Amino acid sequence: MQRSPQGTDTAVTAPGRDRAGSVESRGIDVVPAAERHGTARELFSLWAAPNVSYLSFVVGGTLVLMGMSLAEAMAVIVAGNAFWLLTGFIAVSGPAAGTSGSVISRAMYGVVGNKVVVALTGWLIASLYLALNWSAASTAGLGLAVRLGLPQSAALDAAVVCLIAGITILIAIFGHATIVRLYGVLTVLLTLVFLALSAMVLAHADWSYAPAEPLTGMQHLVVLASGFTIVASAPLSYANSPDLARYLPQHTSGRAITLWTAAGAFLPSVAFTAIGALAATALDMSDPQTALESIMPAWFVPAFVAAVVVNTVANNGITAYSSGLSMQSIGVRLPRTIAVLVIGVMGTVMTLFALLVFDFLAAVNTMMELVVVITGPCMAVYATDIVLRRNRYDGRQLHDESRTSPFWYRGGVNWPGVLATLAGIGAATLCASSTSWAGPVSSAMGGLNLAVPVGVLGSAVLYGALTRAFGTLPPTTVQH
Repeated sequence: MQRSPQGTDTAVTAPGRDRAGSVESRGIDVVPAAERHGTARELFSLWAAPNVSYLSFVVGGTLVLMGMSLAEAMAVIVAGNAFWLLTGFIAVSGPAAGTSGSVISRAMYGVVGNKVVVALTGWLIASLYLALNWSAASTAGLGLAVRLGLPQSAALDAAVVCLIAGITILIAIFGHATIVRLYGVLTVLLTLVFLALSAMVLAHADWSYAPAEPLTGMQHLVVLASGFTIVASAPLSYANSPDLARYLPQHTSGRAITLWTAAGAFLPSVAFTAIGALAATALDMSDPQTALESIMPAWFVPAFVAAVVVNTVANNGITAYSSGLSMQSIGVRLPRTIAVLVIGVMGTVMTLFALLVFDFLAAVNTMMELVVVITGPCMAVYATDIVLRRNRYDGRQLHDESRTSPFWYRGGVNWPGVLATLAGIGAATLCASSTSWAGPVSSAMGGLNLAVPVGVLGSAVLYGALTRAFGTLPPTTVQH
C-alpha cells in the first residue's frame, strides 16, 4: 500500500481529528466522506479575518502617494481586488479532491514537476509573506512597547518577533477546525476596531482632494498599472484556498464556495484599502502607523496596535498552515506539526533580518509588484486545469506517486503545465517593473507594468493549448 508523508499505511485512511481546540492530526491525507463537515458559508469569516488588515490601509495610502486621484484609486482598488474571485474559484478543487492544493497541483505539473513548483510557491514565497507580515506587526508592537517605557534594544526586537511568530505557529499547529472557529470571533473584533479607525479617518479626509500635479500621458498609465499590480498581488498570492475548503462535503456547491471565499476577502479589502486612500488625502501616509496614530485618542492606540498584531496572526496562521501541507506534499516526511514549526522558524529568521535591513513600505511595494510574476501564472494554470477537468479530481489517484500514476506523465513531469507556467513567468518578468527593477519590455514602454494581464492570461491560454496538443488530460479523473 502507498505510504503517506505521515508514515501511515495509506494516504487515504489515516485517522483525522478536526475539532476546535484539538491539534489536527491529518496532513495531506484525503479526507473521507464520513469526516467531511461544515458549509461554504464558514469560508466568509475564514477569509475576512486575514483581510481586515492594516496592510490594506498601507496599500490604499500608497496609491494616493503615487499620484492618483481619489476616483482613480477607488477604481484600481476594486479592479485589483476582483482577483479574489480567482482565489475563490480555485478553492472548489479542495472539496472535490479532499486534499490540499499542493497535492492537487500534481495534476498540472506531474508528480516530480510539482515538487519544484510547490517548493518555490509553498516554501520560499510563503516564508517571504510570513516575514513581511510579521515585520509589520512587530514594528507596531515595538512602538507600543517603547511607549510603555520598555528600553528599545535588539533583545526587545527579537522578543516581540518571537512572541508574535509563536502565537501564529500555535494556531497553525492546532489546524483547520480551530482556525474556522477562532477566525469567526477575530473577524468581528478586528472589524469593530478598524471601523472605529475608519470613522476617525473619514472625519479628517479631504473629499475634494486632487493631486497637486495631476499625472498625464504615459506616466499616468504607468502609475495606474503599477497600483493595479500592487492591489492584485494580494489575491494572486493565495493559491492555498483549497486547503481551507477541503473538509467541506464533496458535493458542496462550487458557486457557493467561490462566492463565500471571494466575498470574505473582497469586501474588507476594498473597504479598508479605500479608507487608506482617503487617509492619504489628509495625512502623511509615507509613515502610515505614525500618521494613523496622530488622529487617534491615546486610549485607542493600544487597541489599534493589538488589532494590527491579531490581523497579522490571522493572516500568517493560514499561510503557515498551508506551508506545512506543502512541505509534506513534496515528500518531506515530517508530521504536519513539525513541518509547520520548520516553516515558522524560516519566516522568523527572515523577519529579524528584514527589521534590521529593509524599509518596510519599500519592501511591501517591491514584493507585491514582483512576486506576482510567479504567483499569477501559477494561479492561472491551476484555474485553467479546473475548467478543463470540470473540477473532477480523484484524491486517491493524486496521492499515487508511482510511475504508473496517471499524473506521472513523462518522467514525472506534465510539460504543458511546466512550460505554460515558465512561459508566463518569463513573459510577466519581461513586462514587470518596480521602484528597483524593470523588465526590458516594461522599460521600452516607459515603465508600464503589464505583469498581471500578460502572466495570467498568457499562462491560461498556453496551458489550454498545450494540454490539448500533448493530450495530457486523462479521460476520467472523478473520485468514487
